[in-house]
Amino acid sequence: MAGASLLTLLDDIASVLDDVAAMSKVAAKKTAGVLGDDLALNAQQVSGVTADRELPVVWSVAKGSFKNKLILVPAALLISSFVPWLIMPLLLIGGLFLCYEGAEKVLEKLFHTSHQEPKEELVQADSAEEYEKKKIAGAIRTDFILSAEIIVIALGTVQGQAMSTQILVVSLIALLMTIGVYGLVAGIVKLDDLGLYLEQRGKGLSQSIGRGLVNFAPKLMKGLTIVGTAAMFLVGGGIVVHNIPMIHHWVEPIITNIPNISLIQALFPTFMNGLIGVLAGLLVVLIWSVISKIKGD
Repeated sequence: MAGASLLTLLDDIASVLDDVAAMSKVAAKKTAGVLGDDLALNAQQVSGVTADRELPVVWSVAKGSFKNKLILVPAALLISSFVPWLIMPLLLIGGLFLCYEGAEKVLEKLFHTSHQEPKEELVQADSAEEYEKKKIAGAIRTDFILSAEIIVIALGTVQGQAMSTQILVVSLIALLMTIGVYGLVAGIVKLDDLGLYLEQRGKGLSQSIGRGLVNFAPKLMKGLTIVGTAAMFLVGGGIVVHNIPMIHHWVEPIITNIPNISLIQALFPTFMNGLIGVLAGLLVVLIWSVISKIKGD
């Protein structure tokens, strides 16, 4: 009797694990796009940090990301169970904040470059410790929003499943995404060090590869800075489009009526998300500027 009960329990556990594996695979596919944006955003957040402090900064941000998810996963599960209507408004606020940060970066670059000191002088003006704290805080703040989107997407794939399955799938996705993103970020920021090592210690082909990596690494980081800013608009704009019915109904006919060319059909929705993200970001910057002036800030 006890043996039969044990076998039944093991069968139930195996069944749950099969469901978790299947649902996790679906959730991973749906969150893969956000993973790319998360990677670009977090890799460019480390720019400007001295080489010997890059990995400690990445590790600090990764720890902050784990803490974000320790807050977000239980919160998302509780909200989904008791006030599911609240998830989308919270996600929309996060999306608008991403658009706002992206717009601020662009406007700062376009209109305030002549009033800014070079990055190296800014680092010297602040202590290295303070500069690092600012970079880490900004990266963790951005991670919080992207993590929220990842968790909500993952949660959407397991709606209607048993609570145990929801908990396991969402927790697994949160863990794997964090390890994946910050493992890749660590590799990207140390790419130039690997190139320097190969250039100095290697011979022939390995030395040439090392030289190529040294030349490529700064261009990659600069590219990631641009991609990271664009990702703020794409992710934030996508959230705005999908969560404000009026904008969704305005965008949908435009996308439907584009020329029947596969490449254009594939890229145009992304373009529209980015455009909406830019417009939303500029609008939030304008509103916040007016509020700041009224407050006398």
